[in-house]
Amino acid sequence: MIRAVVFDVGETLVDETRIWSRWADRLGVPRFAFMGVIGGMAATGRPVTDVFGMVRPGVDWAVEEAAWAAEEPESLRNNFDGDDLYPDVRGALAELRRRGLTVVIAGNQPPQAKAALERMELPVDAVYTSAEWGLEKPDPAFFAKVAEVVGVSAGEICYVGDRVDNDVLPVQEAGMMPVLIRRGPWGYLSAEMPEAAWYATVVNSLHELPELLAPA
Repeated sequence: MIRAVVFDVGETLVDETRIWSRWADRLGVPRFAFMGVIGGMAATGRPVTDVFGMVRPGVDWAVEEAAWAAEEPESLRNNFDGDDLYPDVRGALAELRRRGLTVVIAGNQPPQAKAALERMELPVDAVYTSAEWGLEKPDPAFFAKVAEVVGVSAGEICYVGDRVDNDVLPVQEAGMMPVLIRRGPWGYLSAEMPEAAWYATVVNSLHELPELLAPA
């Protein structure tokens, strides 16, 4: 019996299109080319940060990010806000809570993401990030921390994300229920991997979750 649902952030709750488009513009790269290279990173299992050196050889993305922040301290830059949420997020999260499930957000995110998510006033019980824990998926310690903060056994937790490597295999190994959402570059690719069929339930929308986890 599932008592708690925990959500990843990027391409699970947040559509990252605007974020990556802003980066493409910042680096002077056509958006289509930049997005295509990101897809290549997803397909080959390389870190997404490799895209920066590929499209602009020699660029240090951390240095570029700091320079951008100094130039535009008030802009969103590579951050997100409520306008970047997928359309199904608020309704699905609210319905899960209405059906008695604990709803938590916990994903690999930088320090500023926690405040951004809390400002959205989403219908959730808590928001956590890898930055505040000092732990990142797929580290098993991340999922042990998830169980600790949620306060129920691992077998009573469903984790929803878009990646086999981060959100399916380590979730299954932690004894939780993995659900893979089929959207975003990693989501579409991951849904075609045999591991998704073996270990996870694949959904196309968060609206499928209430009936899957807490049928009326």
